[in-house]
Amino acid sequence: MPEVIFPGPEGRLEGRYHPQRTKDAPIAIILHPHPQFGGTMNNRVVYNLHYAFHELGFNVLRFNFRGVGRSQGEYDQGVGELSDAASALDYLQSMNQNAKHCWVAGFSFGAWIGMQLLMRRPEITGFVSVSPPANMYDFSFLAPCPSSGLVVNGTADRVAPPKDTQTLVGKLQEQKGITVTHEQVESAGHFFEDPHMEKMIGTVSDYVKRRLTENTR
Repeated sequence: MPEVIFPGPEGRLEGRYHPQRTKDAPIAIILHPHPQFGGTMNNRVVYNLHYAFHELGFNVLRFNFRGVGRSQGEYDQGVGELSDAASALDYLQSMNQNAKHCWVAGFSFGAWIGMQLLMRRPEITGFVSVSPPANMYDFSFLAPCPSSGLVVNGTADRVAPPKDTQTLVGKLQEQKGITVTHEQVESAGHFFEDPHMEKMIGTVSDYVKRRLTENTR
């Protein structure tokens, strides 16, 4: 899988891009957890999400936010990281101009950034939010949420408690015109340590596969 360097708002951003051989394949970007708590594009959840989307036929890009790895700049409280995500999507779209479907997936802090990107980019047709930290960040900007998607968390998550995730999902499910699906992985913590990773990735894959099938009918 080729390493890529592409322009971001504060300099170069480092990523990994995994293309398909077929034309018109859907595209997806994967967003990593908090940069100040060890989050990188090589986080296990992010890595596994990346390959899950690729196996489903997507052209996939994951990347390091500013100040992480070889990405230039420094942490910017989520504001700059949202701009980084927009630049990553621009880069991915520039190489796949005929893609009919565009998805964003994020884990923890990355889920928060991904949902904000969703509000800015109407071309995003689906989202996956893994362990969204609804107890730490304000998700009230999702009014209305512009796209259907999946929220998945572990029932034993001590970083982002399930009750806060349930409250967030409840608010989203009240909105008309979209469907927000909520799945919980029994006994899984925030990071889906084994043996829960496989179940979480299977849940994501099943959901995305179902959505793609519905879109091709």
